[in-house]
Amino acid sequence: MKNKKPKNYAFIDSQNLNLSVKRLGWKLDFRRFRIYLKEKYNVKVAYLFIGYLLENQDLYNSLQKYGYVLVFKPTLKNKDGKVKGNCDAELVLQAMIDFNNYEKAILVSGDGDFHCLVHYLDQKNKLEKILIPDQFNYSALLKKFASKLAFLNNLRQKLEYENKKHPIRTKP
Repeated sequence: MKNKKPKNYAFIDSQNLNLSVKRLGWKLDFRRFRIYLKEKYNVKVAYLFIGYLLENQDLYNSLQKYGYVLVFKPTLKNKDGKVKGNCDAELVLQAMIDFNNYEKAILVSGDGDFHCLVHYLDQKNKLEKILIPDQFNYSALLKKFASKLAFLNNLRQKLEYENKKHPIRTKP
């Protein structure tokens, strides 16, 4: 009998991922990250929850080309001009809409707002992994799922974006 790989889905909180990696001093290569998710966790569908800004259309096109399914949240600018677009509810809703379509879920976030989703998925044996961008800065609510936690900190060398268009040149 042939060994069938599970059909897993990833649910990625892009704001938590981006801000955490940026705080650590590096930039994520989303193309490499999508390959990592496919190879390591057999992710067939990778949802990326992201605020929508018209000026970021090139970024969205690239992310789709890399294989992400983008779920947009309308954004608002506050009085200071800071853009706000929290996608937590959309992520939880999508995980439940697709519940019967995937065997296991991979959540990419360190946000404790997802505790109820993580708890439910764990109870139903549908939680594969919680990929936390920063092992030194994530919600204590997720710590009780210790056996399901993995961290991106140690994957910097594998997943860091390298700007190949403008290589750093040193004089001989």
